Amino acid sequence: MDPLDAGAGGILRQPKAVWATAGASVVAFMGIGLVDPILPSIARGLDATPSQVSLLFTSYFLITAVAMLLTGFVSSRIGGKRTLLLGLAFVVVFAGLAGTSGSVGQLVGYRAGWGLGNALFVSTALAVIVGAAAGGSAAAILLYESALGLGMACGPLLGAVLGNASWRYPFFGTATLMAIGFLCIAAFLKEQPRPARKTSVLDPLKALGHGGLASAAVSAFFYNYTFFTVLAFTPFVLDMTPYRSGAVFFAWGLLLAVFSVIVAPRMQERFGSLKVLGGSLVLLAADVLVLGYGNHTTAIVCTVLSGAFIGVNNTVYTELALGVSDAPRPVASAGYNFVRWFAAAAAPYFAPKIEEWTDIHIPFVVAAVTAVLGALVVLVRRRALVHEAEELKPGHATEDGVGVFAN
Repeated sequence: MDPLDAGAGGILRQPKAVWATAGASVVAFMGIGLVDPILPSIARGLDATPSQVSLLFTSYFLITAVAMLLTGFVSSRIGGKRTLLLGLAFVVVFAGLAGTSGSVGQLVGYRAGWGLGNALFVSTALAVIVGAAAGGSAAAILLYESALGLGMACGPLLGAVLGNASWRYPFFGTATLMAIGFLCIAAFLKEQPRPARKTSVLDPLKALGHGGLASAAVSAFFYNYTFFTVLAFTPFVLDMTPYRSGAVFFAWGLLLAVFSVIVAPRMQERFGSLKVLGGSLVLLAADVLVLGYGNHTTAIVCTVLSGAFIGVNNTVYTELALGVSDAPRPVASAGYNFVRWFAAAAAPYFAPKIEEWTDIHIPFVVAAVTAVLGALVVLVRRRALVHEAEELKPGHATEDGVGVFAN
């Protein structure tokens, strides 16, 4: 059955609890790209350098990475619904506080608290959606990917619209939307069954002893460095008004959504997951290299185009993480995310530093190299990945395939 089918069990016929969780997921993913169009405005408003402002991403994702070790520990003890509500509460509080910041140090600190809340929420959201969805995991995963793509597209747009008046307004807007999401989940989502075995903080690290999962995590680490160089550093290179920058990243997010939900599954069916992933990583490397050395118009085009490759990569990496290990899915995905989010924390910090040490082109050269390294890991470790990758045709993840933050 086509998961987009509006018939019974299709993606469009889901319980209110699923739509409430998916809607809150859209806002959660909006928070990642929200600050993109307003990074230069924040720098001017708080008299900060690009490298200081880029710490908004670094603190956010550094806490997110570490928190991945705690999410399973928390959710296996208090349940999925309470974990979602706890995460949303953190985001509401710290996003609101971020809007009141009087210095870049305060803003970075509040973003760290926001990252903790986001980790608790997004790492649990897919598990809840799969558990509550009609039509099995195929429709649930597609719905989750759709929420991710929509959130990544709308985040920069919201940041641009609100940020054009003041860089503080996008943070207040996010806090308000997340508060609405909190109320919807509290009202419509029933408590999900807790796992029979409580998860230890060390379980995700132990799961990385599996060669296939470790290979997927290392490859995703290199890929994420490239991804977040584009997301966090490019706004300074484009140096546009919030509206124009928001429009660029809105188009980027639309391509990400279309290629992750519609194009990637069809490519996997035709060519196989590992060939699609390796080819997409190489094309992404070429794209960011041209982005770094092209003129302003070329940089805009390449920024938007990178969304297509990122969308494909997100889908394939998600499916590999869901099925490559014999560990319980939430545990395996926590270990996988623990590794890859460190790159998301590193890229926003090192890209501006590399520019300060060299010139504006070299950060993109480094990003191209890391994308190629991700492809090389896939090539060298294909034997550890190939069986699971061939089994993971689009939508074939099992019912317990939960707990991945897929971007």
